[in-house]
Amino acid sequence: MVNRIFDRMLDYYGPQGWWPVMNLNTGESLYKRERYRSPGEMFEIALGAILAQNVSWKNAEKALCRLKAEGMVEPDRLWRLPVGKLSEFIKSSGYYNQKAAKIRNFLVWFRAMGNSFEKPDAMELDLLRKELLSIRGIGPETADSILLYALSRKIFVVDAYTRRVFSRAGLIGYGYSYEKIQSFFHEYFNGGINEYNEYHALIVAHGKEVCRKSDTRGRYPACQSCCIEGLCGKKMS
Repeated sequence: MVNRIFDRMLDYYGPQGWWPVMNLNTGESLYKRERYRSPGEMFEIALGAILAQNVSWKNAEKALCRLKAEGMVEPDRLWRLPVGKLSEFIKSSGYYNQKAAKIRNFLVWFRAMGNSFEKPDAMELDLLRKELLSIRGIGPETADSILLYALSRKIFVVDAYTRRVFSRAGLIGYGYSYEKIQSFFHEYFNGGINEYNEYHALIVAHGKEVCRKSDTRGRYPACQSCCIEGLCGKKMS
């Protein structure tokens, strides 16, 4: 079932090309299909994963664009930037003071790694994940986004869209932990790194466009246009 849902979503939405990096000429995300990233793009993805915590990508995108325009998507320059100035640059991302502190904590760890992903890239997945989770302010979703999208490690990223879509479909429980949901995909989804990457991006697209939250502003799930109709148990919350 999990694989059939992936096929349906891919047919409907097409390849998403995640993780996006910023194009300063347009001020918007540039989606790419390449699996391997340059060191600069890998660092940018890590920053983007922190900035995207608890906000839409559009909010994170604005903050990342500001940092990039200021020449701050570079480890040494960002390290020398006063934390108050960093907060100002990333204000559009929301929770900007907390995120500035989280970025600073990440930079402490990254400097210990030689301001490079070369040493982390040589680590076993479990050890590297523990390293990232030891950084104050880096939770499972952020750590796994860095692992999957920056370092091309085979690990499934779970977010609020994943929980909503698959609990409504009746495939996971509403109270499942992050780890239990992730284990579900690791067990039942027959895909490699590229497919893990694509599936997460497709779930985000589906959650934003169709399997929406019910709210007081009149936004409801658009079940009539759902590409996984017939595979979904429609257990609404």
